[in-house]
Amino acid sequence: MRNPKVAHRYAKSLLDLATERNEVDAVEKDMRLISSTIQESRDLELLLLSPVVKGDKKENILKALFGSHITEMTTGFIGIMTSKGREAVLAEVATHFLELTKKRKGILSAQVITATALTEEARAKINVIVSKLNSGGAVEIEESVDPAIVGGFVLKVEDKMIDASVLSQFRKLHREFDDDSYEAAL
Repeated sequence: MRNPKVAHRYAKSLLDLATERNEVDAVEKDMRLISSTIQESRDLELLLLSPVVKGDKKENILKALFGSHITEMTTGFIGIMTSKGREAVLAEVATHFLELTKKRKGILSAQVITATALTEEARAKINVIVSKLNSGGAVEIEESVDPAIVGGFVLKVEDKMIDASVLSQFRKLHREFDDDSYEAAL
């Protein structure tokens, strides 16, 4: 159940509360644990999404799973979410919370997709590009490899995208040739 608005509201409320209690770092650690655990366990994800399993049972499972590994505040927050029937968006809340904490710390997140693994030289150049977009501030770059782009790179920073891939250039040429303007010129 994807519901980014609800997840964002819960994440913002949790961040506000954690800030008020000066526990942002501890809750951030909890959210990283929760996010990675749900991503790695399809069974847990399906359990949280299941309308058949009651909320109190889900809460007990989450307490047993995370128990002493998370703070009291996060445990209470999970309790509130399950009592409101919002446990299905827990993974999204964790993701939004981590994004909000990065933003608050001035860290800019970016994704770079290349046809082959980045060399150190290419990684340094991309760091410079993204760092300029963040006025020299801290950056966090997620790298992935997709051989389908043939060459070049695709860089995504927040809502901006630079597509310097060979695949996109091929597509652009294909569209130009489909446009019959070349025949008219002859």
